Amino acid sequence: MSKFHTINILLGGVLLIVMLWTIQPLELWRDPGGLCGRLLAFILIDGVAGVLFTIGWRKCLSSPHRELPFSPVYRIYLAGNAINNLTPTAALGGELAKASLLSRWHRGPEAATAVIIGKLAHALAQMLVITVGSLTILGKVQLPFHLWLAVVGASVIIGAGIMAFLVVQRAGRLGGILRWLVRRNLGGAPLQRAAGHVNRVDQALKGFYAAHPGGLPSAVCWHMAALACGMAQYWFFFRLFAPDAPLSVVAGVWLVGSWLDLVAFALPHDVGILEGTRVLAFTTLGFGASLGLTYGIVYRFAQIFWGAAGLFLYVTLLSQTRKPTSS
Repeated sequence: MSKFHTINILLGGVLLIVMLWTIQPLELWRDPGGLCGRLLAFILIDGVAGVLFTIGWRKCLSSPHRELPFSPVYRIYLAGNAINNLTPTAALGGELAKASLLSRWHRGPEAATAVIIGKLAHALAQMLVITVGSLTILGKVQLPFHLWLAVVGASVIIGAGIMAFLVVQRAGRLGGILRWLVRRNLGGAPLQRAAGHVNRVDQALKGFYAAHPGGLPSAVCWHMAALACGMAQYWFFFRLFAPDAPLSVVAGVWLVGSWLDLVAFALPHDVGILEGTRVLAFTTLGFGASLGLTYGIVYRFAQIFWGAAGLFLYVTLLSQTRKPTSS
């Protein structure tokens, strides 16, 4: 087992224990209202989202990874997601883990392209969900003008960045700057080796878009379906704690939370960002901060459950003997 995988598992395990100690799920279970017991469905909804995300991610795979059965891809997704949620790596450690685990079946740039295209599909799906959702509830939910301005302004900037990333990917120009430096004999041998790796990734990206023109749109649709499970979670939560809340308001809280997730995509969710964004989303729509914090804690409990499952699958994946092929 490489040092990278060992550090991921140990760090994820330690932080999982810390999160369990902080939230104390057994106390939730003993709650007179049966909070934990009633919200097992909440956790299962998150599981459904994981299945849909995996289906979407499979659309981002190139051959020969594309021929992998659903089971190993799902386990790799859960393992990477666990590292993203449990470690302070700003959603990078889990993606590196996914690429490394995919490489156990086949070595080559295709493992990297699967992660790169998958991140793009997720970001595009978030933008489309937020845009369509905002247009749907526009006029039905009263949001402060400055918040609408922030949503529109930040969404335009982030959307432009996502589209630029798409154009660069399709053109195979991720390594453009490195190639420019190498042509001018800057950086020496280390930069030349790095440029060589990125060049192979660029060629693999171009090959994916040529061979699978419908891959990214299909992946985005599946990711949107997975993100919609978040709306189901909010609806279920409100039915328990604020049953009189109109569906449009529930959708508004979900959209504000989704938008905050998109804006804070580079921040680790294990340092209070998740709880803080939920408190902000709930208070923005006129609910108490305590309700938002409760949602954040319940969602954190779901993350703990699937994070523990992901860490277990991480270990089982590494324990399997593989002789990867090469490009």
